[in-house]
Amino acid sequence: MQAILDNPKITIVRPQESLNAVNAVKLEQELDAALSQVSNTIVLLDLEKVDLIDSAGLMALVSGVKKAKQLEQRLCFCSVSPSHRIIFELTQLDKVFEIFENNKILSS
Repeated sequence: MQAILDNPKITIVRPQESLNAVNAVKLEQELDAALSQVSNTIVLLDLEKVDLIDSAGLMALVSGVKKAKQLEQRLCFCSVSPSHRIIFELTQLDKVFEIFENNKILSS
């Protein structure tokens, strides 16, 4: 049997501080641009430096996941803090989002 290795191209988006009504549109645009690159197969959203996510920020994340599915790509999340994970669980978005503990996906 032959082993097949598939090396996807990964683009990392690292928002900082807050994902809120002030910058949700900008995040949505950045995710859209990253997902629209033909050579990408995975966009990794590193939430390590995000301290607040409000409803507008959540909507931007959901919009990104929808766009990824339309383009047959993956939008994954990593370095999600416990407080953000609780928000995802309460809104049941943890069932929709592909979440990794940290950005170690890059080393595998």
